Order: sequence, then C-alpha cells, then structure tokens
Amino acid sequence: MNNVKIDTHGAILSKDEIQSYVDRGREQKPGQKLLTLDINVDGDYVDLAYQYEDRPFERIRRITGYLVGTLDRFNNAKRAEVLDRVTHEVTDDCEDVYIDAV
Repeated sequence: MNNVKIDTHGAILSKDEIQSYVDRGREQKPGQKLLTLDINVDGDYVDLAYQYEDRPFERIRRITGYLVGTLDRFNNAKRAEVLDRVTHEVTDDCEDVYIDAV
C-alpha cells in the first residue's frame, strides 16, 4: 500500500484496517518515509512493527561558542570570525616529563 511493504500474520485484515495502521505509522514519525509494516495478530491483540528509512546523519560542530550544523545562518561578522580562526597542530614528538614531588 502506497510503496509500503506489508506482512500480516495470524489473521486476514481488510484493506481499510491495514490502511489505518499505515496512517498511524506515518503520523508517529512525520517526515520519515515508512518502508515496512509487520502486523502480527494474536486474538484481540495486534503487534505493529514499523521500519522507517534511515535519516542522514548531520554533523554538529562547536564553532566560536555555538553548536551548529552549517554556517548558512551565521551573519557576516560570525562568518568572518570563522575564517579568522587559527587551527593548532598536535604533535607527538614530546618527551615524557616527570616531576618529582618534594
């Protein structure tokens, strides 16, 4: 139904009942594409297992004191501050330093 793979177990359901379960799944997570719906009927009980399309991961960074995903909402001053940032290298050529407690 509407590009959703549906598996039913334990009973034969009407198209209207199945459509209501699909609608419920779409209402639970609006904006996510519903891929599959497993319906398991056990007497008066119905177990529903929804599977949705994975959401793309959005990287969030801390830039000039703000947690942001992209710089598109920064004003010109904040963008200039980002461009003026200095990156520091971390080197691993330091010798071990031991301090004796007196």
